[in-house]
Amino acid sequence: MPIRKPFDARHSISRRNFMIDDLLIQYWSSETERNAYNAAFYELGFRWHWDREVYCQLLHESQDGVERICHYLRTHQPHLLRAYDAKFLAEVIEQKKEEHQKRELEAGAMKKRYFNWAETRGAELGA
Repeated sequence: MPIRKPFDARHSISRRNFMIDDLLIQYWSSETERNAYNAAFYELGFRWHWDREVYCQLLHESQDGVERICHYLRTHQPHLLRAYDAKFLAEVIEQKKEEHQKRELEAGAMKKRYFNWAETRGAELGA
């Protein structure tokens, strides 16, 4: 069995491999953002849930949040576009996501458990 050396941040941390609570920071950041999107959907009355697969597909579409949401609206929720302008709706969702993400970071989200927004119940807007 190999002997483990004590952790020495000066020699073993790179930006890409930096760990928080045993998760790569890049993974933790995307999970925090995804959870904030799901919280925003819930707060705005949408019963959508972006799981990891959907979120990763959307990240490949665009790095811009508003563009990602517009793409999602066009491909998964086109009925909403009869009542709402896609960019307006995307900007509202993005603003709410930012509020939730900021709140999570300020509260020390690394210590919090993930809330599964897919299990929440509520009225769906635009149904």
